Amino acid sequence: MQKKWTFYVFATLFILTSCGGEKEKGLGKYGMLDESTPEYAAVRFMTSIYQDDNIDAAVSLSTPKMARILSRYHTNRNVQRHLLNLKFDTVEITPEERSRVGRSEFSEKATITLFFSGTLNANKQEDLRRVDLVRENGQWLVARIHPDHFM
Repeated sequence: MQKKWTFYVFATLFILTSCGGEKEKGLGKYGMLDESTPEYAAVRFMTSIYQDDNIDAAVSLSTPKMARILSRYHTNRNVQRHLLNLKFDTVEITPEERSRVGRSEFSEKATITLFFSGTLNANKQEDLRRVDLVRENGQWLVARIHPDHFM
């Protein structure tokens, strides 16, 4: 009787863990960015511009002023071309790695440097952008995107 009971418990656990559905791919270099950090918000903002079908996620991660600016461009390609001046066919976005333990837990503002590595017309391209974020109601929102200083 004990073996039968153990079998049912393991079978139930196996079924429950395998039925979890498709998990959203993590962000960052190893897919392990914490959702409560400004790095996560910045990477998610840019990922939505370069990989999503529309800019809705980017607008939801923006301050009201930035949301108005994004909405004027209507499409992802227009935002890439005109606002960021950075076009890619495929791109991987990673934040600058720092060892800041507890830094974002109490701060209200942050500036994050994002590295872009991808291709455009089969040519490899790399670039970076700095993003200013502010914390409003416990959520990090993109307030400003700095242009590339080396252009």
